[in-house]
Amino acid sequence: MQCTVQWEGSDGMAFTAHTETGHTLRMDGAPASAPGEPGGHNLAPRPMETVLVGTGGCTAYDVVFILKKARQDVRGCTVRLDAERATADPKVFTRIHMHFVVTGVNLREDMVRRAVELSHTKYCSASAMLEKTAVMTFDIEIKSSEI
Repeated sequence: MQCTVQWEGSDGMAFTAHTETGHTLRMDGAPASAPGEPGGHNLAPRPMETVLVGTGGCTAYDVVFILKKARQDVRGCTVRLDAERATADPKVFTRIHMHFVVTGVNLREDMVRRAVELSHTKYCSASAMLEKTAVMTFDIEIKSSEI
């Protein structure tokens, strides 16, 4: 897997990433908090936000795949990630809580819970990396969908 990240120039802290699969992602920094400090223009997500988003995408992908494989009639999956970071550099994630909302028809709670657990303990590469520094927790909410 490859990507290229390129600084957009001297007028801020924006970067453009190009992925091996042909996609583009823009990242930017917060405006400078003091004169002379590097700052962005707040026009795109921060790099660490993209790490958190990638983790959410990785685990949601797993959950949907596992439920479909188990022949559950899953119709939607949303995961909200709430994270805390260390106060000193490097400001790694120290706590991440994931709230899953899974929608479907006659979903079995035990299967949804197991899909989330399997993602966290076996399949999600992003979670596996982040759990080296962060305490990771989750909860689930199941919503019924119309047939």
